[in-house]
Amino acid sequence: MGAQASGPGRTGPTVRESSPPREEPQAREPLRARRRLTLRSSYGIGRLVLAVAGIIGLIGNYEYVLLFPTFAAYNVFTYFTVQSAIAAVVAFVLGAIVAFRQEKDPQWLDLFRALVTTYILVSGIVFLTIVIQSSSRDYTIEVPWPSQVLHFYIPTIALLDWLTDTGKARLSWRFLRWILPYPMAWGVFTLVRGSFVGWYPYFFLDPAQVSGPLETVLYCLIAVVLFLGIAAVLVATSRLSWRPRPRGDRTSSMPN
Repeated sequence: MGAQASGPGRTGPTVRESSPPREEPQAREPLRARRRLTLRSSYGIGRLVLAVAGIIGLIGNYEYVLLFPTFAAYNVFTYFTVQSAIAAVVAFVLGAIVAFRQEKDPQWLDLFRALVTTYILVSGIVFLTIVIQSSSRDYTIEVPWPSQVLHFYIPTIALLDWLTDTGKARLSWRFLRWILPYPMAWGVFTLVRGSFVGWYPYFFLDPAQVSGPLETVLYCLIAVVLFLGIAAVLVATSRLSWRPRPRGDRTSSMPN
């Protein structure tokens, strides 16, 4: 049999070209990653600014106390505010380095940040209380700019940094057990040292300025409540903070 030729009305099999797979999600991921890194870099810059502000505030505070000839300059380092401010500078620098290099904070860093943020916030609240109560104790307390920086501005911005940072680690409630050891050790040291040198950094620790030991205990209990309450808020916000979830990821982490 001869081969059948295809006529004008006959056509060969139609071959449909498959459309290339859509690559929009893959193309968007680098852009989203760059945006997150840019946001993290802004946090790093802000933390460096906080560190510089802390150093300036500490230097200004030291120069301010030198204006009082009867005040022993070395006593300035026994203030809880000064000690926590020094720790805050270290935390800000470490936080800035990590923010520049990583999208997420390691847990050890945010444990340290939460401790420091709690301490500087309590320092600010206690100092504000002392300033308010000074009017009822027949003396006034000046609030120069270094004290404003250390007690009010830096703690407030550090709290905003914590609340808005989406790269922080998820803290366990067991973190609360680490809040009180340092303040308790500082309190015992301050009371023992004050009994020898006759000077206390805060009026509620000075037996000559309170009605009795019960008033000192009352103020200390209030401080304990502040420490635990603020720390609990920081832990809760770390567990509820928003984080972008990759597409298709339906898993959820179990609560600690």
